[in-house]
Amino acid sequence: MAKSYENAGVNLEAGYEVVSRIKKHVASTARPGSMGGIGSFGGMFDLSSLGIKEPVLVSGTDGVGTKLKIAFAMDKHDTVGIDAVAMCVNDVLAQGAEPLIFLDYVAVGHNIPARIEAIVSGVAEGCRQAGCALVGGETAEMPGMYEGGEYDIAGYTTGVVEKSKLIDGSKVKAGDVLVGIASSGVHSNGFSLVRKIVSDAGYSYFDSIPELGGKRLGDVLLTPTRIYVKQVLDVIRNCDVHGVAHITGGGFDENIPRVLHDGQGLEIREGSWEILPVFRCLEKWGGIPHREMFNIFNMGIGMVLVLDAGEAERAIAILESYGEKASVIGKVTDKEGVDITKD
Repeated sequence: MAKSYENAGVNLEAGYEVVSRIKKHVASTARPGSMGGIGSFGGMFDLSSLGIKEPVLVSGTDGVGTKLKIAFAMDKHDTVGIDAVAMCVNDVLAQGAEPLIFLDYVAVGHNIPARIEAIVSGVAEGCRQAGCALVGGETAEMPGMYEGGEYDIAGYTTGVVEKSKLIDGSKVKAGDVLVGIASSGVHSNGFSLVRKIVSDAGYSYFDSIPELGGKRLGDVLLTPTRIYVKQVLDVIRNCDVHGVAHITGGGFDENIPRVLHDGQGLEIREGSWEILPVFRCLEKWGGIPHREMFNIFNMGIGMVLVLDAGEAERAIAILESYGEKASVIGKVTDKEGVDITKD
């Protein structure tokens, strides 16, 4: 027992218990190519096992942001790990890469092993959904940095794509259509504004909201970010996908144009997909201009695929076979800007 360290606020024994608790969650994410287990100084992956001729590694890192504040308020910690994985793997997916490995970083003020296990169980669930291996991570106990039971979580992923199949937007052309895939909710962006709206409107996260089907507001807001990896990779294998956009911070205006060339723009038809009730509530409660909502939130679309118009029907059929809601929501134009019109 390191009593001196414990007197400074760091419990090494609790750290050992965390490792014991999370081993089964880590093991559940094993996939072809993953090597070893937790406990080494570095995570390993055998890239040669994939049979890729010209592998390009695509990496991404992200966190969950202030959505964690709602997890603290609700004392619900088993879904934010899914968010951490989703924000990373959906990003590398946008280049056509299959996520291979994931590492997490959890920083806490005080190590509560059961809570850490809940967080990591969510990370493992996200990895299973994405088909990537949880090969390592770090839990840092940092007394004085985080108040009470608060913590932060971030993640990192590396994926791989055959060089000839890298999706970089170079094939995007005017007339290509946008296939939008439904989001599960607010995902993990815009929560500083979400929390301000809820507070200013006088709501509690424990309130049951009729417009949300009577569900508690906090439960709706904590709905984990949708992970699109397996279904979108299937589309990529079977269709000629020109571009992929993950709709995160900045909404439609900031994310979809990232796959366009100079001189190109977007025409999006509002009404071609369902805007989820949570966005209607936030818009109403916050008095946010309707068009501005599309520049902040995903508005019910979590991922956009850019394809030739003749490929859209096949892509949508593949996505629907995975239980996704997908539809053509617009097209690429030869006029710069994002034009959103109502049907």
